[in-house]
Amino acid sequence: MTSKPRIVQLAMVQMTCTKSQKENTDKAIAKVEQAASMGANIVCLQELFNAPYPCQSEDYERFAWAETIPGPTSIAMSDVAKKLGVVVTGSIFERRAHGLYHNTAVVYDADGALCGFYRKMHIPDDPLYYEKFYFTPGDTGFSIAETKFGKIGVGVCWDQWYPEAARLFALKGAEILLYPTAIGWFGPDKPTFGKSQHEAWETMMRSHAIANGLFVGAANRVGIEDELEFWGASFVFDPAGNLLHRAKHDSEEIVLTECNLDAIDTQRTHWPFLRDRRIDAYHDLTKRWIDAT
Repeated sequence: MTSKPRIVQLAMVQMTCTKSQKENTDKAIAKVEQAASMGANIVCLQELFNAPYPCQSEDYERFAWAETIPGPTSIAMSDVAKKLGVVVTGSIFERRAHGLYHNTAVVYDADGALCGFYRKMHIPDDPLYYEKFYFTPGDTGFSIAETKFGKIGVGVCWDQWYPEAARLFALKGAEILLYPTAIGWFGPDKPTFGKSQHEAWETMMRSHAIANGLFVGAANRVGIEDELEFWGASFVFDPAGNLLHRAKHDSEEIVLTECNLDAIDTQRTHWPFLRDRRIDAYHDLTKRWIDAT
């Protein structure tokens, strides 16, 4: 007897943000409701979706934007997940303790229960991305959320550039790898580097899908905030690296894609990268650098 295919409707929410945390949270919840009305089972919100991206400068006053978990934003996520029977994820500026803050992804299952908790591991420090000023690197490991609709790994933005992280999510059983994201162009750089930067982002994420044989999605911000033009273009790739959908660069959008989770086994048996890994030979990956001598 042939089993029923495991079909999941996956939604990436791409939206602009204002300076009002309440407005942003209300808007995100409305987007989750819209995605659910379109048939979504799993909804991914962008990085730090309830506020302007805080890290373009080092400003002590912006620590006031942080929340405990549970807190107003995470409770709203839980409530809408339970109300609609969908899985909801996104990242929050977490206040863990006095002087200790994280960029934290939470996953709420279709019953509203917290089933995933991941603190961003890779923290950038670049012009307009001064995240080391705000966030402590995560200590949760590359944890997996086992939801009603599938096993999800959720990294956050800068995490998406590291194949080691994607591999560890996959080895822990992730079927869908999601990245709430805030990535964009600095105006003067766009004419020279804009195209190659965007293509590098997509290429890196596509490679995670292929190398690990799973679905990969990114929910990116859109619009201009101070000096950054977030490039939107949220997307989903299938386990073979096929682009299922890409949003526009300049407008809000809900990227809704159908994901057949049975394709994971098909892809991994035809291209058995996990089978052929030489785990006995990779010990040097734990080193910072390997000197030629």
